[in-house]
Amino acid sequence: MPLMSVRPAPTPRAIPAEFGADAIVWAAWLYYVDGLTQSGVAAALGVSRASVVAYLQAARERGVVRIAIDPDALAGVTLARRLAARFGLKEAHVIPDLAGEGAPLTARLGAAGARLLLASLAESDVLGVAWGRTVLAVARALPHRAVPGLTVAQVAGSAIGTAAFSPELCTSVIANRLAARCVNLHAPAVLSSAEVRDLLLREPAITRQFDLIRACTKILFGIGDVLPTGTAFASGFVPPEAGQAYLEGGAVAVVIGQFIDAAGRHVPGPLDGRLVGITLDELRRVPERICVAGGAEKATAMQAALTGGFATHLVTDAGTAALLFEGG
Repeated sequence: MPLMSVRPAPTPRAIPAEFGADAIVWAAWLYYVDGLTQSGVAAALGVSRASVVAYLQAARERGVVRIAIDPDALAGVTLARRLAARFGLKEAHVIPDLAGEGAPLTARLGAAGARLLLASLAESDVLGVAWGRTVLAVARALPHRAVPGLTVAQVAGSAIGTAAFSPELCTSVIANRLAARCVNLHAPAVLSSAEVRDLLLREPAITRQFDLIRACTKILFGIGDVLPTGTAFASGFVPPEAGQAYLEGGAVAVVIGQFIDAAGRHVPGPLDGRLVGITLDELRRVPERICVAGGAEKATAMQAALTGGFATHLVTDAGTAALLFEGG
């Protein structure tokens, strides 16, 4: 039998004296302090990258390197896990508070929501899109990245209002960024009577659009409060007299144009039967429901929506997350 040649283990190049001829310590210094890549460390030591991996592992085992995570960095993770457990969410994502520094909260929530949405989308998904300032921020934060077979569907009717209340804008921007099929809902958000609404919904074109809405695999929405500055009121979507009736009925939040109380139950009112869009029961049946909302003024509204089980995924900020947990 022929003799097998065995290659000797590589010998590291000259190690600086201050490292006591210890290749493990030298490798750890180059990697963790000088910031070289593993390939860079391998070149400096004259060994293979696999040897560098072994050296770094040995450095951790010997205590040469101790990796610690700043507790402040874990605060958001801790809040997120507690929120998910409290409200039965599949996932919660909590962004840190910046104490007035940096971009506005809506933009930061939009960026975080865009990351979550992009990571969750799969080929041939049907994504329902609602309306609101935060939903529009998500749309505008999305990068241009095609998702094959994706359909983006508007789930609430349209209205002549502000940019914040523009379901068709939110839907079209998202579809454009993701190179997706865009299906806008060609109907008003509120009709003059229940009879007119019933007639409209019997139109074949509208029927097909609602079939698509009910086939949504994911939906993106925000939560509205019932303050005068809230989107539903400030945009003119809810007339003052109708809004007052809902408030007197115990409404604390608006979910895709529909009012709910603190327990997450539908609050009946003058717009019932006149709205064109996904219903609360249909919303709950969507497999993945991504809610992006934040700000202390929305804590009560968000508490109601989460209690009502309208979301499976939540993106919010640390300050609001703390209020939600305290009030849960």
